[in-house]
Amino acid sequence: VMPEQQLHHQALHQSVLLREVVAALTPADNAIYLDATFGNGGYSRALFEAADCKVIAIDRDPDAIRRGQPMLAEFAGRFSLVEGCFSEMISLLDPETELDGAAFDLGVCSTQLDQPERGFSFRTDGPLDMRMSKSGDSAADVVMQADERMLAQILWDYGEEKASRRIAKAIVSARREYPITSTSQLAAIIHAVMPAKRPGQIDPATRSFQALRIYINRELDELTEGLVAVEAMLKPGGILAVVSFHSLEDRIVKRFLTARSQAAARPSRHMPDIDGPAPTFELLSRKAVVPSASEQAENTRARSAKLRVARRTAAPTIAANHDAPHQAGRG
Repeated sequence: VMPEQQLHHQALHQSVLLREVVAALTPADNAIYLDATFGNGGYSRALFEAADCKVIAIDRDPDAIRRGQPMLAEFAGRFSLVEGCFSEMISLLDPETELDGAAFDLGVCSTQLDQPERGFSFRTDGPLDMRMSKSGDSAADVVMQADERMLAQILWDYGEEKASRRIAKAIVSARREYPITSTSQLAAIIHAVMPAKRPGQIDPATRSFQALRIYINRELDELTEGLVAVEAMLKPGGILAVVSFHSLEDRIVKRFLTARSQAAARPSRHMPDIDGPAPTFELLSRKAVVPSASEQAENTRARSAKLRVARRTAAPTIAANHDAPHQAGRG
């Protein structure tokens, strides 16, 4: 029997919409699945428990790769774990791989949020870092170096923060006095220029922290590129399941799947067929699947989650230049 603490830990790190994602993928023996965002291995383990299948998992966080080592031994011969960005899956994996299904659990892993030294959360003090891969510019670098206009743009584009200019001005003013290097310093600067949190509202610093995290990890570009890449790797009939946690991510997924499922749709039945690419995906549900009330009650992270599911058709992959470039702002 597991010690109570370990059971509690597992409950805390339960993958959001896990049952719904596994049900959508319909795991089958000898099939190959991609867990594009390994994290704590929730999706991978659930797939192994559902069928005698193979799973290839990707994660850019070296800590996640380390956490996955026991699973490599446990599921030897059935499991591969690759360090890197899922947008680069075509170069990271054997290009001949044909996937029966792929799951994406976007955003930040709960373990990353729980570790103060990673700097993802302002709930505990830690270095202002936020780098998923532990390399490149940190959030502190951006906060200390970007000019006021650039900071405001980041907060608006990636956090949909209405007070983006006011917060950017306060950051620039504060950094003239002292270096901003910790999560609590940045949160205090934001709290000082924002109205106090009312019951039921999110913390005034939430959107700014989200914006910085998305910006330094290129999360929206990663997602756009990852969707194009997985289209090329899914076999006909292969299932794509994507769980997103905020409107910016969900908008990208929804637009991609809508465009891909009606690639050459007629504008009206009176118009002739338009020559163009055939649809590469078939939507399995018009609306996004959301977590049950009980899951939302158990896991606050689940409250904003949305799952979108589509099936790959036999149509050839659509060239990347068919896509409109990703616009971060509110179009």
